[in-house]
Amino acid sequence: MTGADPTQAETDPPVRVLVVDDDELTRTGLRTLLSAGPDLDVVGEVTDGADVPDAVDRLRPDVVLMDVRMPRVDGIEATRRLRALPDPPKVLVITTFENDSYVWDALRAGAGGFIRKRAPARQIAHAIRLLAFGDSLLFPDAVRRMAVDRPVRQDSSVTAALTARETETLRLMARGLSNQEIAARLFVSPETVKTHVGNVLAKLGAGNRTQAVVMAFETGVADPGT
Repeated sequence: MTGADPTQAETDPPVRVLVVDDDELTRTGLRTLLSAGPDLDVVGEVTDGADVPDAVDRLRPDVVLMDVRMPRVDGIEATRRLRALPDPPKVLVITTFENDSYVWDALRAGAGGFIRKRAPARQIAHAIRLLAFGDSLLFPDAVRRMAVDRPVRQDSSVTAALTARETETLRLMARGLSNQEIAARLFVSPETVKTHVGNVLAKLGAGNRTQAVVMAFETGVADPGT
């Protein structure tokens, strides 16, 4: 991951990041690492999920880097509260353990992706940029590995709500394909795929691609083993 990130134009302002973690050392480390580059701006820090909505209202971050385990209000509930706000920021969960039920529940609540705290600084920064500007699932292989261990509840209402093409689009989203890659698979334009994705999110009541994909795995619409 060297050079400019193709998802961000040179004229775009820095991505505004709010760091949420109850550990002071972790917050300081993340601020130092993320502030090293010109395209990320750590606009504030919060020690508990209870304080996240007020901080978001004051600081207007683009991405909230959210610890999943905190003493009062955890990252799951904090994410849920953010999703209820108008025009909420995107949420990137940062966690010690990758295959964690807390992380899965945060994705269900509307987090756009997750990354491990021990990941290299470049990888964390890259994930923030992709979440802010990208149109594909963050680390789809990791999401699929988590889904394999989850029970499937057959729910025909998901497929009933979608057209055949929208269902196909959702399955390709679950494989981590971008809009451009889905367009190539379906022999349609990226603009058409963008419309399909928007319809999928609206019909499922999902706040983002990841939440829709989690619903697809949980209801058997998409198979994490493929």
